[in-house]
Amino acid sequence: MPDTIERLCKEYTDLTGEEIEVIKRLGLGLQLLANLEDADFFIDCPTVDGVDAIVVAEAKPENVPSSYTKTVVGLLAKPNNEPAVARTFRLGLSTKQMKAVTQESTMVIQSVEPIKHGERVIGVLIEEKRADENSEMSERIRFSDTSYAIVADMLTRMDEQTSWLTDYIDEAVILVDMQGYVSFRNKMARDLFERLGYANDILGMPYKGIALHGSHLEWFDQDASYSGIEVSVSNYDLTVKQIFLKNNNIDFAIMIRDITHIRQKEKELILKSVAVKEMHHRVKNSLQTIASLLRLQGRRTKSEEAKMILDESMNRILAIATTHELLAKVGVDQVNIRDVLENIKNNTLQYFQKPTTKVSIKIEGDDLLVDSEISTSVALVVSELMHNSLQHAFADRPQGVIHIQITRGQMYSNIEVSDDGKGFDFEQVKGASLGLNIVISIVKDKLNGNLRIDSGNLGTRINFDFKNKIANMDNVT
Repeated sequence: MPDTIERLCKEYTDLTGEEIEVIKRLGLGLQLLANLEDADFFIDCPTVDGVDAIVVAEAKPENVPSSYTKTVVGLLAKPNNEPAVARTFRLGLSTKQMKAVTQESTMVIQSVEPIKHGERVIGVLIEEKRADENSEMSERIRFSDTSYAIVADMLTRMDEQTSWLTDYIDEAVILVDMQGYVSFRNKMARDLFERLGYANDILGMPYKGIALHGSHLEWFDQDASYSGIEVSVSNYDLTVKQIFLKNNNIDFAIMIRDITHIRQKEKELILKSVAVKEMHHRVKNSLQTIASLLRLQGRRTKSEEAKMILDESMNRILAIATTHELLAKVGVDQVNIRDVLENIKNNTLQYFQKPTTKVSIKIEGDDLLVDSEISTSVALVVSELMHNSLQHAFADRPQGVIHIQITRGQMYSNIEVSDDGKGFDFEQVKGASLGLNIVISIVKDKLNGNLRIDSGNLGTRINFDFKNKIANMDNVT
């Protein structure tokens, strides 16, 4: 790599020999960065014309797929495709989390750091991850537990040429020598202790005097390569990890990560969950109150037709209430549609099964989580179909079976409601049946699906499909 860097810099740039040596030294740590961050890393240098940049070094991650199938070393980086790179060259400032298009037309998220020699920007260090891998990309390097062995090895061999790596780590790094004093701290460690109220730089201080977990280190597992603990200091939540080194007069390293924002988000989610539960609980109670009023009114009326209409309305309201009842229990805006249908089945049998006919309703198929809007619509459709079967399919029969099949798909899912009743003529009843018209309207307008009806002497089979998620129009531009 150093020879390639030197050749490309001499051919395409006006960098001096001293500046080229700086780029070559940085190139030595590029593969380590790629493996630690599971990302592609590059070094670009400005071309003589000052418009484009030339890729002089690259490193692809060894543990995850790269965004590149071919090498890009020696290719030009155009400002239109890589605005983050162009911005950093122009302003000399770091650029975080900007979209870019690779030479292979893959969308990635770039973070770019300037490489300076004196006041001059002589290159940029680029980190790239696929745009679809993480919606919240880290601005700095984060470590998995398996990476700490690599970190320990790096720290024991750190010298002037590689110490710059620690300033790209998203953790405060502290080295403690065999005498118990802080012999090294990176920029993030210095800044963290300043925010915690330490007036002086911690470099050279006894570590026991600044240990955020207290002065006793017994909690560390001496038999492990590293140990960790979570602590709360002032208004910060931190994880503190110790890596055992015992090398080059270094006893151990401390790595501290600020997880305050994670804990804050967890608290917000808990509060949101409580609020969602309360909201759905109130909606459920209101709907059940309305259903109870309709039931009382139905008992008082002398008209059988009016009573039937009130019962049907009550059943539709209870179908909607079922979704909110389940959502009130889980505290999120998703519910298992199979649980919803089980509840609706029980309500429908209770209110609409004729005493002269014993009907069993079987629900089979996949578990499927859907949001409240989809669940409410599906509940209404299936409730109407079950009600129609109970009312009309088994006339003058002692028993019957209604079967509900749930089939989960990748984008669309399907529900089929079938019975072994006498069937009906769709063309004859579609104009007169309010329930069937409700089903047709909901499937088309609310679920963005299709309805298929097959009915004859051996029974009726109705199935409909629906999108697993409702489109979020707020994100449509």
